[in-house]
Amino acid sequence: MSNPKPDINTQIEQAVKNLKSGGIVAFPTDTVYGLGADIYNIKAVQRIFEVKQRSRKMALPVLIGEVEQISEVAVSMPQIAYLLIKHFWPGGLTLVVHKAVTIPTIITANNNKVAIRLPDHYIPRALIGGLGVPIIGTSANISCRAAPVTDEEVVQQLGSKIDFIIRAGRCPGGVESTVVDVSGERPVVLREGLIPAVTIEKLWREMLKEANGSAHRCG
Repeated sequence: MSNPKPDINTQIEQAVKNLKSGGIVAFPTDTVYGLGADIYNIKAVQRIFEVKQRSRKMALPVLIGEVEQISEVAVSMPQIAYLLIKHFWPGGLTLVVHKAVTIPTIITANNNKVAIRLPDHYIPRALIGGLGVPIIGTSANISCRAAPVTDEEVVQQLGSKIDFIIRAGRCPGGVESTVVDVSGERPVVLREGLIPAVTIEKLWREMLKEANGSAHRCG
């Protein structure tokens, strides 16, 4: 007979200890299982690239635990970014924005942009709260393989290569987040996921229409 899984709070505490000591851990989110590390621990971030067999030319997304942490990771947030945040955060939306100078360039592939998300799941937010800083939030899979939606799928792909896996069953979403670049003049959907691209486009057009209407009234 197999041993029962520790309760979730105990697993969270153990995962936080691993993160604080420079480890990498897998955890459920509202979309798929994530693979995380302290964003300021360069060695841990390097291990994530190695474990996933991911090219260093591909940036890693960052998870924050609350909206107020945006200022820690990003600068120059445009109006459309805040509109999308209002509608879809916490949730399955990743925003690509101009990064804060404190974000290590290994995370952004030497780019001046960073992908950030506020997940709608208490476990990653508890990890961030316990660690005290944002964490890497890439999918817990080997690159080019399916993103895992259960802890067993994480075990199958990564197993003993990582330090800890929070065993919490199936993720509620099961679909990766939609990635939208809002660093330019208009939002660009880089990856369609949980949120349809047409929904992003609709909000953008509504914002422009409202802005044009306000300009005409003021004129």
